[in-house]
Amino acid sequence: MTPPGPGDHDPREQRRTTTKHDEPTTVKDVNLVRIAFLMAPEGVEEIELTEPWKAVQGAGWNPQLVSTQAGRIQAFNHLDKAGTYPVDHVLAGDTADAFDALVLPGGVANPDALRMDERAVGFIRSFFEAGKPVAAICHAPWTLVEADVVRGRTLTSWPSLATDIRNAGGTWVDEKVSVCHEGPATLVTSRKPDDLDAFCTTFVAEFAGGQDSGRDTP
Repeated sequence: MTPPGPGDHDPREQRRTTTKHDEPTTVKDVNLVRIAFLMAPEGVEEIELTEPWKAVQGAGWNPQLVSTQAGRIQAFNHLDKAGTYPVDHVLAGDTADAFDALVLPGGVANPDALRMDERAVGFIRSFFEAGKPVAAICHAPWTLVEADVVRGRTLTSWPSLATDIRNAGGTWVDEKVSVCHEGPATLVTSRKPDDLDAFCTTFVAEFAGGQDSGRDTP
């Protein structure tokens, strides 16, 4: 049996939740903040999808699984197939307008496929152009390099990406979590699954701090 995916639970069904400040939010509040999770049809590291997804739901926000194809994406546990998860939104020249922030899970094959797709690269770039926060973990910064948005920024990643990031004009650091406020868009990055606790805590705090500006109306 296929395990339930992050998109199998519709946050709009949630009647009451609490934020990290223990302040109640309503169903309407949940839908006001939409967080895009971008991934290829296959290759995402499962835990790098599911743990950030839970963190977003725990903040009372509405996560949306965005991909380049309709249906379900195939997650992996390293090299082994893991669960499949339903796609909420298929890219078709979209920009950041309909979302408040972006999460980029890793896995080796996942960002490698996304950086070859112009729709995905353009979607990522639009968050930086709009000044909306982005969080990326492990191999996901490959897509940031392709979008040419690391120049002048400090970030971390899986160590094998360090040269790519430096060649793209970024500064690579070996830290559990890095927060860069250079430019209009905040960028939160982490190295690997072992960093997920720090990654999730940090990006939720950074995303929450950026909600005052609101979301553009599509």
